[in-house]
Amino acid sequence: MKSKPRCLTFATLTLFVAAATPAGAQLGKPSAEELAKRFAAADTNADGQLTLEEAKAGMPRVAKNFATIDKDQKGYITLDEIKAAMAAGGSR
Repeated sequence: MKSKPRCLTFATLTLFVAAATPAGAQLGKPSAEELAKRFAAADTNADGQLTLEEAKAGMPRVAKNFATIDKDQKGYITLDEIKAAMAAGGSR
């Protein structure tokens, strides 16, 4: 007798992931607290600004969108600018 293969349906998998995700969190987007922690870790000189080099080393997805986030081309970005870009549907 052949046994049926065991697999999760998409709906079951979605429910499993949703149950494992903290309330209020979105899949693929870090919480504000997690984002702040990642930013602080990437900001190696603790000046509140990420250069492209710091972003490449600590926040690679932000680095890929650095030019878009750094709208006024200062050569650095802030946590608030990253948050604004994420809210607008940009980098994570």
